[in-house]
Amino acid sequence: MTARPRTFLADLRRARVLLTNDDGYDAAGLACLRTIVAGLCDDVWVVAPETNQSGAGHSLTLRRPLRITERGEKRYSVDGTPTDCVLLAINRIMADHRPDFVFSGVNHGTNLGDDVTYSGTVSAALEAEVLGVPSIAFSQELDEAGATDWACARDGLAGLVRTLVARGWPSDTLINVNFPREASGVAVTRLARHKVGDQTVPESDASGETRFWIGDMHTTEPGDGTDVAAVAAGLVSITPLMLDITDYRTLADLAAALG
Repeated sequence: MTARPRTFLADLRRARVLLTNDDGYDAAGLACLRTIVAGLCDDVWVVAPETNQSGAGHSLTLRRPLRITERGEKRYSVDGTPTDCVLLAINRIMADHRPDFVFSGVNHGTNLGDDVTYSGTVSAALEAEVLGVPSIAFSQELDEAGATDWACARDGLAGLVRTLVARGWPSDTLINVNFPREASGVAVTRLARHKVGDQTVPESDASGETRFWIGDMHTTEPGDGTDVAAVAAGLVSITPLMLDITDYRTLADLAAALG
């Protein structure tokens, strides 16, 4: 299949950019992203979830209405998911002039391998691509204590955006970027097999009933050339992700068998 080409705005300074995330409107990673992008573009908007929506994936809120709260000039929060935020931003808040790009993050923790299907950060970028807006998702690796030092993202994000926008990428493809704790280079990668939630940890509540926490990630196939291997080696991982998840090899096999 041939990807559909598209033309990006030549002058990044003139771009209208939408920022969002899944950690919530008040998250440090979003503040970091806003500061960096404001140095690149003059027209920067923020539409982000009111509260932490980590693990929301590509979910929509369908069983209740959504509330938009204005937080300042070109800044809004939504009491919904990251996907809700992008949908409302593009089709309602910014309907008079759609964004040229959507940047999502910077997430508190990586989004690697199979995790991308759970990630609200990646799904916000996915929704933007569904709506025809070029998008990049950014995530930052945690330290061993589970804290986040944003220095790697702060140092590398602006140059990476300039390079990616100048190079461009096809329609129906989003870019997933993961920053290691300290970066010694950049790698273009494929997804590893890396699943969150293999552990289910029981605990008893005050009434004696058992409930469960979903636990740690489990890497089954890091592999050469994968995003997990790159970040472990101290490289910034850049992975292009397609909207079309059809397995074309099996499609042909099934068509021949069942046709």
